[in-house]
Amino acid sequence: MQITRDRRHKKIRAKISGTSTRPRLCVFKSNTAIYAQLIDDDKAITLVSAKGADATKVGTEIAKKAIAKKIEKVIFDRGGYVYTGKVRDLADSARKAGLKF
Repeated sequence: MQITRDRRHKKIRAKISGTSTRPRLCVFKSNTAIYAQLIDDDKAITLVSAKGADATKVGTEIAKKAIAKKIEKVIFDRGGYVYTGKVRDLADSARKAGLKF
């Protein structure tokens, strides 16, 4: 599982990159929590981050923090995970809270 996820993630990262005007919304899942970060790949810094057990709350929180820093457009990086379940819930709640991707 981990090897195939890493392979998918490398394919995704070869195609997308975040900038200061349009950062990359990166998702990571562990057994207990889901993490989201807005990353500027040009400067190699994390602009905003959020974590929690509930994906919808994390998506809403990351969107509110991003809008507070005047970031409205992002590039979604699902981290090699399949776009279902928690990843989809995080993306949908971030869209509802005001992020565009």
